[in-house]
Amino acid sequence: MKLKVKFFLAIFLFVAVESFAVPRFALRMQDRCIDCHMNPTGGALRNLNGFHFGKNILSMISPREKDFKLSPQIAENIYFGLDYRTQYLYSQELGKTDFQEMSGSFFLGVELSEKILAQMKYDFVNLIFEGFAVARILPNDSYIKVGSFQPNFGIRIDDHTAYTRGGDFAILNSDGKRGLFYDPFYRETGLEFGLNFSRISNLTFSVGRPSTNFRIFGSDPTYTARFEITPRIKRVGFMFGASAAKATIPQETKIFGGFAGIGYKSFTLMGEYDIAEDYIADGTKSNFLLVKANYQIMVGLEAELRYDMIDPNTDADDDETARIIAGLEFFPYSFIELRPQFRYVIEEPELTNNSFVLQFHIWY
Repeated sequence: MKLKVKFFLAIFLFVAVESFAVPRFALRMQDRCIDCHMNPTGGALRNLNGFHFGKNILSMISPREKDFKLSPQIAENIYFGLDYRTQYLYSQELGKTDFQEMSGSFFLGVELSEKILAQMKYDFVNLIFEGFAVARILPNDSYIKVGSFQPNFGIRIDDHTAYTRGGDFAILNSDGKRGLFYDPFYRETGLEFGLNFSRISNLTFSVGRPSTNFRIFGSDPTYTARFEITPRIKRVGFMFGASAAKATIPQETKIFGGFAGIGYKSFTLMGEYDIAEDYIADGTKSNFLLVKANYQIMVGLEAELRYDMIDPNTDADDDETARIIAGLEFFPYSFIELRPQFRYVIEEPELTNNSFVLQFHIWY
């Protein structure tokens, strides 16, 4: 396989972050997405536990002054939040630097009752709206979700430029290969069921129409299913799961994948492998791979190493692209993150197209 490294842009965006639930934190602490987020599948608005984690546990320094109280609650049952990202970019291929405004979002959540929640998000940079209601009325805190949301597929890492998420947008170099369509722009309007068999195992299934598709009865809806189990043996946490989707974007396609992870003390390792049929083009099979390791050097500082790979057509030669991404995640103060990354691209023929990204992220 020919590999070429390319520094892949963390335009992340919607908390590319958009506040996606960060899976490695859940893996280390044996938590679930809903333990920190109001959305059962993670992302966007944080609950009181998630707010406390970002304020007092994640950062090197936090404001603990008794006279300066912070809270995401406007009223007892109303929550708000915000997320803003911008970044500095250097492209070796283009030979220049630039700054980019990635995303800026407001969140609002209202607990309509003990079991029913409504949540909204508006990204004022990219003009994206998302809103849904969640009713946790099924046994074992299982739920029904209805509205506009991103379907639950694979590992929702907090960088949409991974090929298993959205891929490059050709911002840092001319060969911006696209990954799967699960980037921050993508959402569906439909229905999702979440079944919690226990605290460590769950299944989600959703059916919906992509928000980019305005045809009333033009095509079949998208179907997405995901199963996950997160056992723990003493101080070691594990994650195993599989996903499947039948979609009509960019054309009728089927996607199958598996993912796994392990977390022990300050270290986490996660991986995902996906196969897509008729995704890049009709009659082709494509492979997508992600391997990601993180190590917490100290409170507020983590080292990250990631390997991304895309093979657009498994029957063709010399079309694979891989990237090795090395960087840091620095949380100097509550609700502030700095993320420097160097992205090295491997491909054939070899090109001079590595890059550097420095992201600045604030949230509340």
